[in-house]
Amino acid sequence: MEDRYYITTPIYYPNGEPHLGHVYTTLCADVLARYHRWCGRRTWFLTGTDEHGIKMVKTASEKGIEPKQLADQNVAVFESLWRELKVTHDDFIRTSSDRHKAGVTRIVHQMLDRGDIYRGSYEGWYDEGQEEFVTESNAKEADYKSVVSGRPLVRYKEPTYFFRLTRYVPQVIQAIESDQIKVRPESRKNEVLSKLKQGVEDLSISRATLKWGVPLPNDPDHVLYVWIDALSNYITALDYPDGDKYKTFWPVDNHLIGKEILWFHAVYWPAMLMSLGQPLPRMVFAHGWWTAEGKKMSKSIGNFIDVQKLRAVVGTYSLDALRYYLLRAAPFGSDLDWKDAELTNAYSELGNVVGNLLNRTLNMLSKYREGRIPAPGQATSEADQSLRRQIDTLAGELACAYEGVELQKCALLPVELARSANAYIDATRPFSLAKNPSEAEALNTVLNLCAQACKRILSALLPVLPEKAESGLRQLGVVVQGQTLQSLLSEDLPSGHLVSRAEVLFPRIEVK
Repeated sequence: MEDRYYITTPIYYPNGEPHLGHVYTTLCADVLARYHRWCGRRTWFLTGTDEHGIKMVKTASEKGIEPKQLADQNVAVFESLWRELKVTHDDFIRTSSDRHKAGVTRIVHQMLDRGDIYRGSYEGWYDEGQEEFVTESNAKEADYKSVVSGRPLVRYKEPTYFFRLTRYVPQVIQAIESDQIKVRPESRKNEVLSKLKQGVEDLSISRATLKWGVPLPNDPDHVLYVWIDALSNYITALDYPDGDKYKTFWPVDNHLIGKEILWFHAVYWPAMLMSLGQPLPRMVFAHGWWTAEGKKMSKSIGNFIDVQKLRAVVGTYSLDALRYYLLRAAPFGSDLDWKDAELTNAYSELGNVVGNLLNRTLNMLSKYREGRIPAPGQATSEADQSLRRQIDTLAGELACAYEGVELQKCALLPVELARSANAYIDATRPFSLAKNPSEAEALNTVLNLCAQACKRILSALLPVLPEKAESGLRQLGVVVQGQTLQSLLSEDLPSGHLVSRAEVLFPRIEVK
């Protein structure tokens, strides 16, 4: 793997305030960014807002304000929330910013020079929520409603400019089939390929009836339609084409998105990059959608997971507990269902498994060895050897999980090691060994192995539980600054190493 890593979230529509869907994608991207930073890679993590288009104009009109004012208000909420949630993004791109507009204008000029943009006219069905034209057959099949929002499609007829998408479809198919672009999960790759092979049309990229957007440089009476404008953010934010960041970080390692925008990222965007003669994304990962308590989220039925609900969760359980719950809720890429009971169970798991192991280990070291880690004994049992194997294989298993973007597994692997270490303590009964001086060597082995397990577990959890894991490592006397995950997961705590007294990482909470 290279020594640099570039990850993006979608750029979010600021026609409303953020909710669970935005938070989930952003925190998942944050976990990946933190992991790669801990691996010592130069990492760039981009997020931002997509501020043009019909939805912004309509929402602003309903509120009696200008689209720019609406964007400014809601962008401030997004930026404030990411600070509150301690998201470690390196840049926040706004499509209304001058740097983005200048970059998009250069991109359109290049496409015009290639003959990939031409003027025509369009009449057909339009999904305003998705900013997407819909074919007659697909519109009829969906009863002329959006397959995403369920809202009625709108009939449009107007002059427009088109991007020659059909010119690049064979190359896009080849790139996806060969995994030059890894479209994940695999099921989504198959969906995209199936739809591509049914045939696609050239892409409408402009509006003559819309004035809020980036003007087409060759025809200022038209503004760019969302997808060239929006998708280009991933390179305009890197100062494409000549910026040092672009030369360092492109191509992107992972476009992390929701599955509703997979088609645009897996088909439109690679075709645009082919037109520009630029390298293709290495991965487009489309995660699933959230429901709540088994039902589609709705404000009217009271199960909508908004920012206020998430703040309450953080206030009760901690930000790290929210991060852990979001990752463990389902295999990454699958649809997910928010359940308050499962949130409580996830927090209890952290306390009863990870926190309990650390507490037991530190208390035993304090009680039996004056807070210092003893050298392990020479003769080891099968139980000792089994735990040692699990400790030593964690780093490799974790690396494979992160490489495959298996985020549920990334969260659970360290917890499963903690579960094994707790079972090991129960089986070896160190409190009984401590009563028999002839078992001192066996007790030393147990204490040493438990300390090593704690260090590996907490180190592996640093990207997921950045505050709790570092707090636990401090109790073990481990300073993480200046270290990489490789060193933390490969080096044992030395004999004689002094640990601190135990402090509760996950306090017991009475949930009403």
